[in-house]
Amino acid sequence: MISRNTYSLSWGRHRLELGVKTAIMGVVNVTPDSFSDGGHFFSTDTAVAQGRKLAEDGADILDIGGESTRPFSEPVTVEEELQRVIPVIKTLAEQISIPISIDTTKSEVAREALDAGAAIINDISALRLDPKLGKIASEYGVPIILMHMLGTPKTMQVAPEYEDLIGEIRGFLEEAVKVAQAAGIPRDRIIIDPGIGFGKTFDHNLSLLQQLGQFRDMDFPMLMGPSRKAFIRHLLKGARDSDISPLLPEVEIGTQAAVAASILNGAHIIRVHDVSNTRSTATIIDAIVNAS
Repeated sequence: MISRNTYSLSWGRHRLELGVKTAIMGVVNVTPDSFSDGGHFFSTDTAVAQGRKLAEDGADILDIGGESTRPFSEPVTVEEELQRVIPVIKTLAEQISIPISIDTTKSEVAREALDAGAAIINDISALRLDPKLGKIASEYGVPIILMHMLGTPKTMQVAPEYEDLIGEIRGFLEEAVKVAQAAGIPRDRIIIDPGIGFGKTFDHNLSLLQQLGQFRDMDFPMLMGPSRKAFIRHLLKGARDSDISPLLPEVEIGTQAAVAASILNGAHIIRVHDVSNTRSTATIIDAIVNAS
C-alpha cells in the first residue's frame, strides 16, 4: 500500500479533489458491440437513463463513448460516432452537475462533444491517432486523460510483448505528456492511465496492478479501468473452455478486488460500469489508506 499524492483540478464550473477520496468514473457505452454491457445502452434514451443512474449511484465523472475499444474492434466513422454520443451528452449535461468525459480518439468528435456540454477528453491513444486532440483540449481548457496502449484496439492484443513492462509504459506516458504540453495543455490538466487490458497479456495486467505504485513519482493523477476486463474473467472461469459473461455476479466481485488493488497501489480515479458497488469498495479502501 502506498500513500497517494493529492491534486485539485479546477476548470470551468467543475472541481475534482483527488487523492483523499477516490473519484469514480461511470461508463456509458453508446455502442452496439461493447464487450462489457452487450449494447444495452445503444439508444439515446437508454444511455441517458444509465448516465442518470450512475450519477445517482455516486459517480464523480461520466464517461460517454460511441466507439467500441474492445480487442480486435473496427473503428467507426466520425459521423456515426457523433450521431451516437452528441444527443446523449447534450441531454445529460442539462440534467446532471458532474463533469462528462468524451471517450474518443477523434478531434472532430471531441470538439462537438465539448460544445454539447462535455468537460473532459479521454483519449485511449494518448494523442497518437489524432494529434489535433491536444489543441482542442488546450483551446477549451479541459483536462485530458492520456492512456497507454500498444497499437490500436484492432491490433493491441496480437501477441503483446515487453522487455520492461513498467519501464516501457512509463516511457510511453512520459512522451505523451511532453506532446500534450507542447500542444499547450498545462500540467495540471493531465491525467495518466497505464491502460490495463490494452495491449497486455493476463500476466501483464496482474503485474501492472501489483506495481502501480511505480508511477507515483511521475506526479500526475492516475486513472485505472479494470472493470469486467478479460484477465478477471480468465481467472474466474476455472475449468470452463470458453470465456464467461462480463455480466456475471462473480465478474463484478472480481472487478471490485481489482478496484481495491488499484486504490491501494495509488489510483486516484477508477473507471467502472457498476458505480454503486465501486463506491462501497472505495469508501472502505479509502478509509484504510487514510488511517493514521
